This record gives sequence, C-alpha cells and structure tokens, in this order.
Amino acid sequence: MTDLTASGDLMSPLNLFLQADLVVKLVMLGLLAASIWTWAIIFTHSARLARVRRRTKKYVSDFWNAKDIDDFHERRGREKIPPAIILTASLDEWRRSTRGTVTDRAAVRERIAIAADGAIAGELDRLSDRLNILATVGSVAPFVGLFGTVWGIMRSFTAIAGANNTSLAVVAPGIAEALFATAIGLFAAIPAVIAYNRLTHRLDLYEAELGRFADRFQATLSRELDKG
Repeated sequence: MTDLTASGDLMSPLNLFLQADLVVKLVMLGLLAASIWTWAIIFTHSARLARVRRRTKKYVSDFWNAKDIDDFHERRGREKIPPAIILTASLDEWRRSTRGTVTDRAAVRERIAIAADGAIAGELDRLSDRLNILATVGSVAPFVGLFGTVWGIMRSFTAIAGANNTSLAVVAPGIAEALFATAIGLFAAIPAVIAYNRLTHRLDLYEAELGRFADRFQATLSRELDKG
C-alpha cells in the first residue's frame, strides 16, 4: 500500500511537471498560459455579446415604437451599440443623398444599403476581435503538446540507454511526463475549439438580427423616397 501511494504521489501533476525536462516544462507553461488566456476570452466575449444583444433588442424595440425617427435619432443616435451605429450611418447617407434634387432613386437606395452594410461589418469586426486567438489555440495547442511529448519520450529513451535498464519503473516516469504535455495541450485546445464555434455561431445570429433591422429601416427610407 505504501508503494502504491508513493507511486501515485510520484505521478501527480505537480511532480510530473517538476520532474520534466526544461523544454517540456516550457511547453507545459506555455500551454497553461494559453488555456488561461482562452478562458478569459471565452468569459469576456460571452458576457459582452450577451449584454450587447440585450441592449440591441431594447433599442430596436424602442426605435420601432418611436413616432418620429429624427427625434429618436437626436436623443439616442449616439449610443455605442450596433443598431445605433447602423441608424446613424443610414440616416447620414440619406441626408447627404437627398439634400438636393434626387434624380436617381436606385442609386440613393444602393448608397444607403452600402452605408448600413459597412456599419454592420465594422461592428461585427469589433465584436469578433480576439476570437481568432481561440481558433489559433484550438489548432496549434495539440501539436505543441505533441512536441513536448516527443521531446520527453526521446529524453526517456536516452535515459534508458544510459541506464541499461528497460524495466517499467525506469520507463514510466519519463513517458508519463511526456504524455502529460499532450494532456495539457488537449486541455487548452478542446475548450478553445468549442467556444470558437459557439461564439461565431452566436455572432452569425446577431449579424442576421442587425441585417433585418437594417433592411427594415432601408425599406422605411425607401418609402419616404418614393413620396418625394
């Protein structure tokens, strides 16, 4: 029983790290740092996206319930949320395009659509900032862990050759240290991949929401254009 306990202590994550080669230690530390960074991005982006979507829903609802678009824009057009940015970009282009005599209504509609699409793209770029880090960690971390594993196994075989002893007691610790690097790599990569796919899916849904708002507002401006 004492031997088993001692062996278990020897194979604990802390001991595996402490006994590892310097290169393997650096790999483990790098992967742990990547994992911490990954979770920080996951929590901050999830919370920010949820908050923005709540504010967007309230803003859009208030906008469509407003009786005067110009008055609403005067009061709430400067809010730092995507629908307000889209509203401002669309109205600014509308006002510039209809300042004089309108000779080409199709061109006015196209310019308003371009302004709205540009605003949507800019806001989505801002919201998706640093999500590429999740994709990078998800794709690279397993290979970094594998590098640590290969390096550790090479070191173990070198030690075996030097000791002239192939017993399990000699081989196991070195191989366990090496495999621990791969485990940490997977620990960093799996949440990163899952979170990246989930967050990009939520951004796609949000992009569709903004697109519907922009299309509906452009239809409103188009009707005003037809009246003129």
